[in-house]
Order: sequence, then C-alpha cells, then structure tokens
Amino acid sequence: MNELPFAHGAPPLRGRLRADPADFTVEEELGFEPSGQGEHAFLVVEKVGANTEWVARRLAAAAGVAPVAVGYAGLKDRHALTRQAFTVQLPGRVDPDWSALGIAGVTVLSATRHDRKLKRGAHRGNRFRIRLRDVQGDRAEAETRIEAMRARGVPNYFGEQRFGREQGNLDLAEALFAGKRLPREQRGFALSAARAELFNAVLAARVADGSWDRGLDGEVWMLAGSNAIFGPEPWSDELARRLAEFDIDPTGPMWGAGELRSTGAAREVELAALEPLASFARGLEREALSQQRRALRLRAEELRSSWEADDALVLDFRLPAGAFATTVVRELCDTRSAST
Repeated sequence: MNELPFAHGAPPLRGRLRADPADFTVEEELGFEPSGQGEHAFLVVEKVGANTEWVARRLAAAAGVAPVAVGYAGLKDRHALTRQAFTVQLPGRVDPDWSALGIAGVTVLSATRHDRKLKRGAHRGNRFRIRLRDVQGDRAEAETRIEAMRARGVPNYFGEQRFGREQGNLDLAEALFAGKRLPREQRGFALSAARAELFNAVLAARVADGSWDRGLDGEVWMLAGSNAIFGPEPWSDELARRLAEFDIDPTGPMWGAGELRSTGAAREVELAALEPLASFARGLEREALSQQRRALRLRAEELRSSWEADDALVLDFRLPAGAFATTVVRELCDTRSAST
C-alpha cells in the first residue's frame, strides 16, 4: 500500500503499529443475538496471535467434527487481540467443555446455542481500538487531519492483509492465471487478492484526480450500510444531498465476468486504471467470478482519539464488514518504517 495516494495529503504523524497485540483490538459486531437454541454451539472467542481459520480448525478438533461444521462471519487479524463469534454444528450432541480447550492464546468467553451456521459476511462490522506508540509529529495538525477524516471519510482501500506476506497472494494469482492448479484455500486467497489489486488501482486513480468522494458522470452508487447499488443516473441535487450525508457512496468494480455497469467518465477512469492489470482482469473473467461493486469511500464511525502519554495515541472507531482499519490509520500516521 506504500505507493497508493493519500486523500488528505501525507500523514502528519509517524509511529509504531502493533508493537503489542493488545495495541490492536478488534471486537466483532454481529448485529443480532444468538437464538439460544438449535444444533449449533455459538461461541464468543477471544484470541491473540492466532488467525481465524486456525482457531476454527482447533474448535473442530476439540468437538470431534469436520472443519466444515465450524462457521464464522469474518477473518480477523492474527497480530491483534480479537473477539469474534464461531458456530460449531453439534446435532444431537452436548457441548464439550469449552473452558478446557487448552489452546494457547484462545479463550471461549461465552457459549450458547444458535439455529444456524454463521456465514461469511454475516456480521454488521467491527469496532477497533488501536494504540500507536512512539508517535512523532504535530499534534495540532493531527487533530485537523482527524476532523477532515470525520468530515470526508477515507479511501476504502483493501489493506495489505488481503495480499499476504510480501504480497504472496498476488504471486499465487499470477501462478493461477498462468494455469497452475492450486489447493482450494490458496485459490481463494489468489482470487481475492487479484480482485483487491484491481479495485485499489481504480480507487487510486479516483483519489489522484480528487473524485473518490464525489460523483462522476456515469457513476454507480451504493447505499450505505448495504451492498445494494443503483445507477447510473443523471446528477441531481438529491444525489448531492445523499452523498454529503453519507447515505450513498460512489463505487468501483470488483472485477469478474459480466458487463461493466458504469458509463461515461466513471467507466473511462475504471478502464484506464485497469489496463496495466489486464492479465488479472482476464484471469478473473476465466474463473467466472461475477462482477460486483465496492464503495470507494469509507466512513470511520464514532472516530475518537486520545493521547495516553506524550507519544501514545489511541484511536477508537467502527467500520462496516469488509473494511480495513489500516486504511484509516494510514491517512493519519505513517507506520511503515516503525511497525513490528
């Protein structure tokens, strides 16, 4: 992400991110309560230093079921302290003693029952509490930047986590599109990374020309809080009002098979940005992924900041499912050279 343009200018601060896993806390917000009955155990799990898929496999082993019997709404960072829900299908069976799992860094905080498996994307969003350490820079300028982020949002880039260590998932995508057969899990990582790379390229072009948070001719819009899209339609005072109120957002393509929905100037920007990545676009089309859209603009809801010490800044905010906290942080603080 180092080369992606900033919407608000170069970040006014420098500091360390993830100096300790507890400095990056993620609390999943499902938006519903478990039913309390059914054949699925419903667990709220706290984990440190472990990724979601690894924990899911450990839960399956502890319950004596296949990994496919375990569900979760979203992948959470490994290098963080996270709390999220899992379901484990146990038809006609009693729960094992979840408190006696003995999995390092994993604690079951609560257990009840639910009537269905948790599906990917079923959560409303996540709440983040992020502590930046060894922070240097102008505090007044930082406060001005935070106000600008509240007022305009930030570009909804895919974070570096999507691309894997040293962008290894993009290497997998190149191999896949060149004809190499990959295991199912690696294939999923490759396709997700390729789509994210194309989306980020379009968004970077929109940030560079200043149109990431406004409408172009031929724009496709997304309703805030949902994946519902509409347009293109002629620009109007009503669209301007809804855009200013964060009720709608401009979108970019999540590439795949099918006709590009945007028209006019929006379409021209998208096609020009994707031209250098044509091999990825063709590969995604061959894999028969359906073309979708993603919001270009991200709003960090309830964004608050506080200084714990002269050089420790804490940020609290909520993001919708699928958004990356690191894309919020990067507009405020450069952590590239100082992070562990």
